[in-house]
Amino acid sequence: MSEILVLYYSLHGAVKEMAQLVARGVEQVPGATARIRTVPKVSTVCEAVEDGIPDSGAPYVELKDLEECVGLALGSPTRFGNMAAPMKYFWDGTTPLWLKGALVGKPAALFTSTASMHGGQETTLVSMMLPLLHHGMLIAGLPYSNPELAATSAGGTPYGASHVAGTDGNKPFTEEERKLCIALGKRVAETALKLVK
Repeated sequence: MSEILVLYYSLHGAVKEMAQLVARGVEQVPGATARIRTVPKVSTVCEAVEDGIPDSGAPYVELKDLEECVGLALGSPTRFGNMAAPMKYFWDGTTPLWLKGALVGKPAALFTSTASMHGGQETTLVSMMLPLLHHGMLIAGLPYSNPELAATSAGGTPYGASHVAGTDGNKPFTEEERKLCIALGKRVAETALKLVK
């Protein structure tokens, strides 16, 4: 089986739910399986502040997870139009992989959640693309052949899947948002398997 790494950071649970939907899409592709991982919180002095193993949920990512996967789905909540600090902190530590070109040619897809409709979804997705492009990864967005992309009145962009969580973080996912998360997982898995061949 070829593994797609579904790597996310989630504070209130919306991005975690998106990661599970993306993983469901990955698992719909014969020959692909999802490896779900997260990153720990960081302190204001930018160091990991949680134990080495989380109490519950997905394990923390290790560099070998990126090396071993054939594709990546990366998710973070929006922080002023950018990825959250814990995710940025993790990517800042991936220089050893960059030095040996470990991610060159692997496809990557992105997902995010914001409190408001115009809370920086697209700029967050683009901010997450930047380190991936430096690593030589190939970005797989969501084409408009997904009818939900044109029909959505909430989240969903051609840059990746997104969700409008509301100011309390508890706004339910729309049907379009769910379908686009699953479609994103399928797309990155199908692309990865084609490239592996």
